[in-house]
Amino acid sequence: MSSACFLFAMAKKNHPLSEEALVLVARRFAVLAEPMRLRLLQALIAGEKSVGALAEATGGTQANVSRHLQTLAEAGLVSRRKEGLLVFYAIADPTIFELCELVCGSIDQQMQARAKAFR
Repeated sequence: MSSACFLFAMAKKNHPLSEEALVLVARRFAVLAEPMRLRLLQALIAGEKSVGALAEATGGTQANVSRHLQTLAEAGLVSRRKEGLLVFYAIADPTIFELCELVCGSIDQQMQARAKAFR
């Protein structure tokens, strides 16, 4: 279980989060608040890819993709491996997909409820 999930699990059991813990959770969500970073994570589901392949898969420039990958790496979400002049990235924290599934499931339910209300 990721540290953020553990912190929220504790909060649900009437153990309030410390200010430091809240800052850590907020930082994790801030990293995920950028659509390009979500595109990059989505592109990495199938496995490790080079920066060039990620730029092509996401439609971003190499410079922009590299900047976002650096942010994801600093947050511990992706790992980096250098091979000669190429740099490859992979998912370092697979629990990120569980979080994304929860969020996507919630959004899907909201959209279905809205569609039902408009019928």
